[in-house]
Parts: sequence; C-alpha cells; structure tokens
Amino acid sequence: MKKLIAIIFTLIFFCGNISLAEGDMWDYFGDQNSYGQKAVSDEEFDKALESKTKKRKKRDKNIPKGEEFHQSNETQFIKDAEKELPILCVPVNLSVGENEVLPIGHYQVMGEKKNGKPYLKFYQAHYLMAEIPAKETHDDFNQETVHFVNLLENGEKQVKIIFGSLDFNAYSVIDIAE
Repeated sequence: MKKLIAIIFTLIFFCGNISLAEGDMWDYFGDQNSYGQKAVSDEEFDKALESKTKKRKKRDKNIPKGEEFHQSNETQFIKDAEKELPILCVPVNLSVGENEVLPIGHYQVMGEKKNGKPYLKFYQAHYLMAEIPAKETHDDFNQETVHFVNLLENGEKQVKIIFGSLDFNAYSVIDIAE
C-alpha cells in the first residue's frame, strides 16, 4: 500500500512541475535565430504595424469621386455588352436587293443611323455582307435584354428581323429568296 501511495505522490509531483514550468523553462529553449529570424523589440514591432495600417490602397482612377462612387456597375455591363455585336442565325436565303441574296449563315448584326434613318448591317468576320434599311420603333418586342437581334416568321414568303440596342429599336421585313 505504501508503494501505491508513493507512486501516486510522485506522479502528482512530476505532473504538477511540468504545468508550472510552462511559462518559464521552454520560452528560451534553443537558439533565438534558429529559424533565421532576428529578435524584434516591442517598439520596432509597433512601428512596423503602424506603417502597414497607415498605407491605403491606391484609388482606382476610373471610379468617379463623390456621390457617383456609390453607383452600381449594372450600367457598365450594358455598355460593355453594346461593344459585342449580337449574332443572328439566318436559316434561309434572303433577298436584300434586286439581284442580291444574303445566303444562309451566321451574321453579326449592327444597327446604325445614317441621315436619321436606321440600317441593319450584316457582318461575317469583318466583312460587310449586307446593309438593309429598317424602320425605327419604340417596341422592345418583349425581349429580355436591351441589346438583341432575332428573326421572326412573317408569312410564308417573308421574315421579320428585329433589332434592339441602347440607341434605338428597329425592324425590317425581308423577302425570302427563291
């Protein structure tokens, strides 16, 4: 029984000493430069911390000052979308002039006003394939986007091409080539 009490007493004694030595003995174990770091005083640490908190991010010059700064970027998305021309798939040959035919294919469509009259320009790559006069309208044709082009049926011998942008909405009725 005496041995059991002695063993318990020694375990309590050694375990208690380890917990008491926590803040003293192991703080300075090994070399201070063991990881390639040099010791820093409290003043140097505070100066470094202040220098980092004082620096501000450089202001983006594209962001306007004042109240305009709080505007959302929704309008910027629409302006960027305007730079990309919408693509129209033309499934039939279209008669765009007396002897001119716009063949089946995919076209980038750009709307442009010349002398106050709207025109739809059809491009493949950077080549102008056709320029068709259109009629300006305030109808948005129930489209979900601001910038659009679409081909609609308009009887058996005609199609209607609708176009919309920030500048104007227009449509053009074109005969199907035979």
